Amino acid sequence: MKIDTIADRCQDILTALSQVIVGKAEVLEQILAGVLANGHILIEDYPGLAKTLIARLVAQTLDLSFKRIQFTPDLLPSDITGSFLFDQRQARFEFRQGPIFTNLLLADEINRATPKTQSALLEAMQEAQVTVEGERFPLEAPFVVIATQNPIELEGTYPLPEAQLDRFLLRVAVGYPDREEEMEILSRRRRRRDDAIAMAPVTSRAELLAMQAGLEDVHVAGVTEGYIVDLVQATRADHRVALGASPRGTLALLKLARALAALRRRDFVLPDDVKAMAVPALAHRLILKPELWASRVSAREIVQSLLAQVPAPGPDVR
Repeated sequence: MKIDTIADRCQDILTALSQVIVGKAEVLEQILAGVLANGHILIEDYPGLAKTLIARLVAQTLDLSFKRIQFTPDLLPSDITGSFLFDQRQARFEFRQGPIFTNLLLADEINRATPKTQSALLEAMQEAQVTVEGERFPLEAPFVVIATQNPIELEGTYPLPEAQLDRFLLRVAVGYPDREEEMEILSRRRRRRDDAIAMAPVTSRAELLAMQAGLEDVHVAGVTEGYIVDLVQATRADHRVALGASPRGTLALLKLARALAALRRRDFVLPDDVKAMAVPALAHRLILKPELWASRVSAREIVQSLLAQVPAPGPDVR
């Protein structure tokens, strides 16, 4: 699929989403870039900021099969993956699929489940397959996990393991609306006359797969690739960081920069695309030194400071 066609379809999707989600154009663009790059997305923010609504509407506009799992402390791995059940009529065990067998899976409040249950997602997120009792079950493409978590509520939650955080292509925060945006939210609710929201599909699963494949035609110059590598290696050398981003983070930044370039109707990546996606792609992969917790220095701030320190190539990088 040509880049202009990808950009047109993406603009249609963003326009449809903006009819419901008020004032979050940048967040929606980042989430759509993550879907285009065929990656998993972690939405981390306070309650009531439409995290779950965004995931559901994205699935509707893309015409993807959608399932939601409410993560709780008593959730079991088999509640996610499925399990073998004995069929008395056939006198044999048959596999009953769990909710993970879908195109877009919403893992709501993912940090409320135990680490054992969270680990049930690891194989699916990395290899798009589930293994139960030694038998492999592939997941239909595309397979995207959108997970949500509340960053302030710690009671009854389990921090995501670093290995699982690293499998999310990007992490985004929705943020509070300003006064005018919140007034518009109220106005739209009055006009709608109902709490329920549904959207018609804007594209199809087959077209989305073609759009994902079309990203491979987005050119990345050698100097831009060098800039991506320099940024990631700077996270490993920073004195405030105990563990920097892995090569998986390097690949994530490359894929997101290509997706953003396509969204902006370009078949080549600019350094500005890399800068725009650096924080969502890298911040959640950093492990800070313990002494920084008291000073409240965040990984986001560290990546932003590295963007100011690492020299970027010039604008003409085609």
